[in-house]
Amino acid sequence: GSIPSVPTPHAIYQKGTLALKIETHPLEDHQMRMVVELESEQLESARRKAARRIAERAKIPGFRPGKAPYDVIRRLYGDGVLNEEAVEILVDEMYPQALKQADLKPAAAGLLEEIQSLEPPKFVFTVPLEPTVDLGDYKSVRLPYEWVEPTEQAVEQEIETLRQMYANSQPVERPVQETDYVLVSVTGHKDPSSEGEGPVLERSAYAVVVRPEPKEGEWPFPGFGKHLVGAKPGDVVEFIHTYPEDFEDETLKGQHIKFSVTIKAIRGVTLPELNDEFAQKTGLGQTVDELHQKMRENVNRQSQAEYDDEYFEKLLEQIKAGATIKYPPQVLEHEVEHVLADVDYRLRSHGIEGLEKYLEMTNTTREQFIEEQARPVAKKRLERGLVMDELARVENIQVEQKALEEEFGNRWAALAMTNEDFARRTKGGTKPTREIVDAVAMDAVNVLVTRSVLERLKAIATGQAEAQVASVETPAEETNQE
Repeated sequence: GSIPSVPTPHAIYQKGTLALKIETHPLEDHQMRMVVELESEQLESARRKAARRIAERAKIPGFRPGKAPYDVIRRLYGDGVLNEEAVEILVDEMYPQALKQADLKPAAAGLLEEIQSLEPPKFVFTVPLEPTVDLGDYKSVRLPYEWVEPTEQAVEQEIETLRQMYANSQPVERPVQETDYVLVSVTGHKDPSSEGEGPVLERSAYAVVVRPEPKEGEWPFPGFGKHLVGAKPGDVVEFIHTYPEDFEDETLKGQHIKFSVTIKAIRGVTLPELNDEFAQKTGLGQTVDELHQKMRENVNRQSQAEYDDEYFEKLLEQIKAGATIKYPPQVLEHEVEHVLADVDYRLRSHGIEGLEKYLEMTNTTREQFIEEQARPVAKKRLERGLVMDELARVENIQVEQKALEEEFGNRWAALAMTNEDFARRTKGGTKPTREIVDAVAMDAVNVLVTRSVLERLKAIATGQAEAQVASVETPAEETNQE
């Protein structure tokens, strides 16, 4: 077995009310075993407080509430009950003081593991410690930044999508062709599905655009519409789709889903001509050239944001690999709860009645879902957050007031426009509560800090940070040589 660590004694602490004798032993899971010993008279004093508490709660014949003497309470209730209440009082008083004396920073509530003795009072606690991060040599990480501007074809595809948004459509009695709008009902079952297993995807009336090229973000997957080409109203189209392992919806990644799609109605589409009049109608420019320029900016922004997501994901993985991250199990469990709440919220926004319903539909137990899905996501999210926080600290990242006001304004306006719940609770953003203002402000700070940390990491990983330092140092060295 492992060699037990030598306990660390902590000087007796007289300040305040209690004299405590403390020993601490580090545990392997980033928790501390803390043994606290008090003097016997401290337990006696707590027993008297306990008797007063019991006297106030109980109806004791011959005494007004709270007035029955200690001996009477002891005789009626016995030492067991008194000791139990006295220990509770002692622990409440002594625990914060013990943490301070032992210089421990807890990450969550501690646990009273055992009462070793009452004469003298001796308690054993397990204290989960605050996470710690040692980033290692993160400044030596290198990753070239190689975003390439999207092609002209990508811009034209976006303009095509815009034309479809402004298209006229009319019912047709022919089979489905590309660019049609098709009204369908969709069900998707796991393949092969076990007895009595419900659909994992279901929409009773869904409008599909049959795009010539798959479009990212298309429901239920990019290129879905192409499967419907050639079908007529009333036809049922069946096929199997395998979702990639990196699909963003945790509930679908890596799954084989058998789709059954019923064609309800087909509408043929007439696209508007691409001319200055169309550009003005969209509000994105006065001329086709201006519209094209605007769409080029949008496509670039979108493409760079996607590249950045992948780039920083890789970069943070490299930094995390060289870092030493320690945290107690309670902190991870807390993050698991957050992940479960997020999944529940996402499922509801997709028309499934929450996580419990999804587990029932997929024939999965909650424990299985936590182990296979939620915990790995929580672990990654927690460790990434801890690394980001430590980077912000060591790089001394500051948020400027002007940038904060601007970010806050943008987020507030976006929420008031797009989030029904937010709009309802704040009367359209005009009557907010203090908590909501604080939450949005906190969110804005987090976004700005994250942005600054990532910019700084990019400078380090591409060698720019070194170049900046060198250019600052060179003139100074020259003056020294004179």
